[in-house]
Amino acid sequence: MLRLEDVNEKNWRLRLGVSEGQRGYVANSSVLLARAYAYRDRRSRAFFVFDGDIPVGMGLYYDVPDCGCYSFSQLFIDARFQGRGYGRSATALVLDALRRDGRFKRVELCYIEGNIAAKSLYESFGFRETERDGDEIVLALEL
Repeated sequence: MLRLEDVNEKNWRLRLGVSEGQRGYVANSSVLLARAYAYRDRRSRAFFVFDGDIPVGMGLYYDVPDCGCYSFSQLFIDARFQGRGYGRSATALVLDALRRDGRFKRVELCYIEGNIAAKSLYESFGFRETERDGDEIVLALEL
């Protein structure tokens, strides 16, 4: 069963990474953890995606009170586990967690232009493009 587990003192050293072809689209786990620390005052949540006891991915979200929304900052599935539906299932878990939290009714995220897999995944959940900032495409979803 898939679940999200917060990064903590016991698991933060888990090594996960994306495939070579995705490295231009997704930050590595060290950058994700640094970003979580930088946004700690915005209730950042860095998490692992587990399938049972096996870590298969990692992600991050945090509050953006200035915009009245959550930022679903990052999600990646380890290269060894891609193509198995984990990204879709993990996205659903994150959106459910944000709905339960209930602080905001909107979630935003961005992906790098050319990342067709991310575009397809997020649009399948109802995210729609709101703006472009260079090669980053911003999407939003009303929860």
